[in-house]
Amino acid sequence: MYNEMTGDDGAVRLPYDKVEEWIRTSGVDLLKLRQTEAEAIFRKIGITFAVYGEGGDPERLIPFDLIPRVFGASEWRRLSRGIKQRSRALNAFLYDVYHRGEIMRAGIIPEELVYRNEAFLPEMIGVDPPGRIYSHIVGVDIVRTNGKDFHVLEDNCRTPSGVSYMLENREIMMRMFPQLFAAGIVEAVDSYPEMLKKTLQEVAPIKCEDDPTVVLLTPGSLNSAYYEHSFLADLMGIELVEPQDLFIENGLCWMRTTRGPQRVDVIYRRIDDSYIDPLAFRPDSLLGVPGIFDVYRSGGVTLCSAPGAGVADDKAIYVFAPDMIKFYLGEKPILENIQTWRCAVKDDLAYVLANLKDLVVKRVHGSGGYGMLIGPHATKKEIEAFRAKIKEKPSEFIAQPTLDLSTAPILGEAGVEQRHVDFRPFCLVGREIRLAPGGLTRVALKKGSLVVNSSQGGGVKDTWILAD
Repeated sequence: MYNEMTGDDGAVRLPYDKVEEWIRTSGVDLLKLRQTEAEAIFRKIGITFAVYGEGGDPERLIPFDLIPRVFGASEWRRLSRGIKQRSRALNAFLYDVYHRGEIMRAGIIPEELVYRNEAFLPEMIGVDPPGRIYSHIVGVDIVRTNGKDFHVLEDNCRTPSGVSYMLENREIMMRMFPQLFAAGIVEAVDSYPEMLKKTLQEVAPIKCEDDPTVVLLTPGSLNSAYYEHSFLADLMGIELVEPQDLFIENGLCWMRTTRGPQRVDVIYRRIDDSYIDPLAFRPDSLLGVPGIFDVYRSGGVTLCSAPGAGVADDKAIYVFAPDMIKFYLGEKPILENIQTWRCAVKDDLAYVLANLKDLVVKRVHGSGGYGMLIGPHATKKEIEAFRAKIKEKPSEFIAQPTLDLSTAPILGEAGVEQRHVDFRPFCLVGREIRLAPGGLTRVALKKGSLVVNSSQGGGVKDTWILAD
């Protein structure tokens, strides 16, 4: 198990030298006091997330750990190149999927994985989004297993969440420990909202005549990520709207305001595909804007991300991302995948069923840490129950080795302890590809746990990218 602060030889790694000095000189008692103060700030601001299907108050304070996770400048350069490369390839794949399907014709990706995928939208065939960009915010989940190697665990091409925590984590750290940032050794992340707004403006539709009006479309205050919706809209200086605030007239999208209707050009949507437009998809949807999909297809408004973009972040499609990079870009992947077995393939299925106790098995369409089996941590009864599910519908599952994920220091009950972490940067794709120097580090706060999702007991911490 690779310890990111001390490395394999037990000596403090150079990126962590300032953090280690800060921990040592502050002392555990002072750090715990500051941890309590940070949690109070989170609660006062209202940084919560919702967990549905459980009794009691579903609103929870997301656990925040005070000790930052640190990447050196050279590490970030490599990660940045790999993230941008992957984002370009995923968007090229999406354009291909809804046009000629060359990668399927070449026999690289099986057609049934795409055209029978529940995220594939036949209505998008032939649609050309501005700049051929389908996924404008790509969240790439990255893990580390040793001092050299980073691997992509999964892709998020629809509406990757968590960027508000990246920004708020940094704000709280700067407020509580200004001396840590005074030397300017940590790259700033506060430019992200401006970068996001610029990216959205760059993909204005062909019918946009003036400076594009951008809005953020939310399902409403009961949505689990509503805090993030309102937070980002406020930082970008754009309107936060709900579906009833928008209407369609004369082939364009309009927003109701106290000054009368205002034209809307770009919609950063946080509503799932099937709920966008009851006339095009689910007629029972109360969240959508009737007629907006036709306006989108005719170039009257841009939806970010594009409907149907989710076919690129399916866990069965994930297997082929390195092939996409080679096929579309003619490049060698900078960030490799985790070895993955597709249970839809006969030989892969046989291997998975024979080795369930050693593997992590995930549902192809699962998320949030749900619907998965971690073999080494599961009981015999749980393994056999999962075996039956896999046999019943093999195509719904993939499997991966149980990774020895790297650990980063946290402030625990006994002082400084080690916990497993992953990393989600947010890559913005417009006319340019932009990447803020940071991201969301998620941490499995339960000792020995590999599940970092907040809904499964995980927390978050600030991520430092060191300046050259």
